Amino acid sequence: MTRPVKRSFSLRGHQTSISLEQPFWDALKEAAETEKTTPAAIVAEIDATRGDSGLSGAVRMWILDYFR
Repeated sequence: MTRPVKRSFSLRGHQTSISLEQPFWDALKEAAETEKTTPAAIVAEIDATRGDSGLSGAVRMWILDYFR
C-alpha cells in the first residue's frame, strides 16, 4: 500500500487539500482525461455534492463508482 499524497485545490474560492494514495490520483487523472476535464473540476463537482462526507473519502467513493 502506498502512502497518501497530499494535493491542494481551490474550491469555491478557498484553498483545501486532500490526501489520496497514488493509485487514486492516477485513477482520478484517467477519469478526467476520459471526461475531457481536469481533476480539479471533478474534485469541485464532488465537493459540491458530498454532503457531510469528508472530501478525501468522497473522492475515493466517486472513483470507485466511476470505474464500476
